[in-house]
Amino acid sequence: MFRPLLIYVLTATLAVPGALFAKSEDAPQMKPKEDVSQIGDRDVDGKVNFYSISKEIALGKQLADDVERNAKIVDDPIVSEYVNRVGQNIVRNSDAKVPFTIKVIDSDEVNAFALPGGYFFVNTGLIALAEDEAELAGVMAHEIAHVTARHGTRQATRGQIANYATLPLMFLGGWAGYAIRQAAGLAIPMTFLKFSRGFEKEADFLGVQYLYASGYDPSEMVEFFERLQSQEKRKPGKLSAAFRSHPPTGARIGNVQESIEELLPGKDEYLITSSEFTVVKDRLALIQRAGRKRTEETDPNRPTLRRPGSGGKIEPGDGGSGDVEDIEDEDQPPVLRRGTLTQAPGTTGGL
Repeated sequence: MFRPLLIYVLTATLAVPGALFAKSEDAPQMKPKEDVSQIGDRDVDGKVNFYSISKEIALGKQLADDVERNAKIVDDPIVSEYVNRVGQNIVRNSDAKVPFTIKVIDSDEVNAFALPGGYFFVNTGLIALAEDEAELAGVMAHEIAHVTARHGTRQATRGQIANYATLPLMFLGGWAGYAIRQAAGLAIPMTFLKFSRGFEKEADFLGVQYLYASGYDPSEMVEFFERLQSQEKRKPGKLSAAFRSHPPTGARIGNVQESIEELLPGKDEYLITSSEFTVVKDRLALIQRAGRKRTEETDPNRPTLRRPGSGGKIEPGDGGSGDVEDIEDEDQPPVLRRGTLTQAPGTTGGL
């Protein structure tokens, strides 16, 4: 009497997992880090980390103070405000859990770097190499991703774990074990700037999503990678040494293109550039040219010329037919024309 019922129950029970499996094959669920619609509500910062958020911010502030003491910060309000605004727009469209402080360093080296806790620096050399705002934003999105994923303190944590793991070697291996431990300890501070290739790949993966969410064309990240590759071939050593830890450019291009095709829904419009980007690039060139001239004028070893038949010396910049530009004119702020600006979602303000 009960046997047919038992057979039916067993058959139905065994059939359910198969049905569920078939459904999951037809419509696989996205992993949280792949769902761009959930940006801002995702946890992308890993599991093992010895640093609390507050400790990470304090550490980043200390490191940032060291950077500012040893670097030349661009204090021009138009340049710094523009770069900060581009970055803050990306921060708003990221998984960031900390506020960001963004500053520009006067350096020809093509580089940008973000410290733990949201302290972010962009070199003028990077701005000069970028051909449009979306390319600049792509690099900034990559660096912001390092902070959102807490790569600096996660890698420091790994270094400390490795450091602790070598403690027995001090007893088993004598001075050899001590040397290994010392090397591990000295390497820990570098982890705040130089990440593993796995972390670099993750920063590309998250960064292209943040670029897209901010309204920019994500393919511009690929365009900039190609320009980096070309720049390094033409001028070896021009790029920051930090780029050596990144995956090979060809692999990065392939990985980012795959993310664009598989994860990012198409949009009717993307932001590529703005009139402000051109203004800022021109202004930076003017500021740097004026700075070089001032340096030459204060150089006690600069050459002087003597007019034929006279005892007077001609100092560089004194005027005459040899002068191409008047440094006094360059010291004056350039006259800026308001231009039409296509703004990314969430971007406010303008020149």
